[in-house]
Amino acid sequence: MHSLFDPDAPVAAPPVLTVTALNQQVARLLERSFPLTWIGGEISNFTRASSGHWYFTLKDDAAQVRAVMFRGRAQYAGFIPREGDKVEVRALVTLYGARGDYQINVEAIRRAGVGALFEAFLRLKEKLGAQGLFDEERKRPLPLFTRSVGIVTSPQAAALRDILSALRRRAPHVRIVLYPSPVQGQGAAERIADAIHSASRRAEVDVLLVCRGGGSIEDLWSFNEEIVARAIAACSMPVIAGVGHETDFTIADFAADVRAATPTAAAELAATPRADWMASLSADCIDLKRAMRRTLSEANLNLDNWARRLQSPSARIGHQRLQLLALSTAMTHAVRAPVNRHSFTLEQLRARWSRHRPDVRGWRAEIASQQRHLGASFASQLGARRHALGALAAQLELLNPQRTLERGYAIVRDGAGKVLRSPYAIRVNDKLTVRLAEGSAEVGVASVQGLLE
Repeated sequence: MHSLFDPDAPVAAPPVLTVTALNQQVARLLERSFPLTWIGGEISNFTRASSGHWYFTLKDDAAQVRAVMFRGRAQYAGFIPREGDKVEVRALVTLYGARGDYQINVEAIRRAGVGALFEAFLRLKEKLGAQGLFDEERKRPLPLFTRSVGIVTSPQAAALRDILSALRRRAPHVRIVLYPSPVQGQGAAERIADAIHSASRRAEVDVLLVCRGGGSIEDLWSFNEEIVARAIAACSMPVIAGVGHETDFTIADFAADVRAATPTAAAELAATPRADWMASLSADCIDLKRAMRRTLSEANLNLDNWARRLQSPSARIGHQRLQLLALSTAMTHAVRAPVNRHSFTLEQLRARWSRHRPDVRGWRAEIASQQRHLGASFASQLGARRHALGALAAQLELLNPQRTLERGYAIVRDGAGKVLRSPYAIRVNDKLTVRLAEGSAEVGVASVQGLLE
């Protein structure tokens, strides 16, 4: 075993990296240290490989860096850079291991200055959207039948030629009114808004097209101005916006009642093709003829049915008289038959009752005799009872206490209402009630004497 500080002990050799491993570690270090970021510069040495990948150098006045944009990302760029173009790229800093070259992998590319314009676009879109300028509730439907179309664009624009060609081909009957205005450059937004206001005041068209051809975001910027959006929203007729290509979106597209992908598409939306109207009218004419024939056929059938059912008044009256006679006979029979039947039944019952009816004349004489005897017996018993009642009333009168009181006697009661019969039940100073023949009196007891034995 060797000591830790033994000078003779063998020294461990440091690890040896391969070039590949070194480049891989440097690449990972660069990617961790520099996340995706936006870098601005000028395009140089641009090459578009057969594989679809882009290779170029991004440089400024003092430095340069190699860049690669793979086909999967390049196809969404929206434009192909050229030598000397000022661009901004969103890239990842890395190392190309095969050559050991430091480079950037580009994820997205845009023209220089587009970032600021796009941010301004988003801020204005959010502001006007919050104010309700883009709400679906305020969007107006396009007219069903367009007689005249207004166009706000430049007279020299290729978009105007496309619109006129589409309208002549599809709807030659439509009247076209041009409200000329520049579509890009200094003051173009104000001129576009003035043209829209003029069309709104004159109110001579059914629908208004606000159009221009494709271009960069800078070329289309006049249609991203607030003044144009508010002019479109305040227009008195429906507005179709056809600005740029299908992938281009402007503030005018959001403010318009309908957004078209291209100026030609805007023209197609503005007016229904004449051939479609003629086909629709032809189909309606055929349907109308068919409906008229069907209505006439049904009317003829109904007429024939009514003709068959129609009768002369005399024949109809004769038929109704026969019906009335038959009903009268039936009613008479219906009334008389029950009466005759009940009369016969009543006679049968009378005959049966006569056979079974008892002779009550003897019973009536007996009842009358019994009534006379009962009356005489009742009168005799009533007289006897009246006489006995009179005798009992006389006896009761003799026993009436009132008569005793009238002879000078009195009834004495104590305070409890009890009749007193003995002087021993009376105490001095007691309050007594004395009942006399003609009333009563309250007396006090001064002294009490019993009977002498």
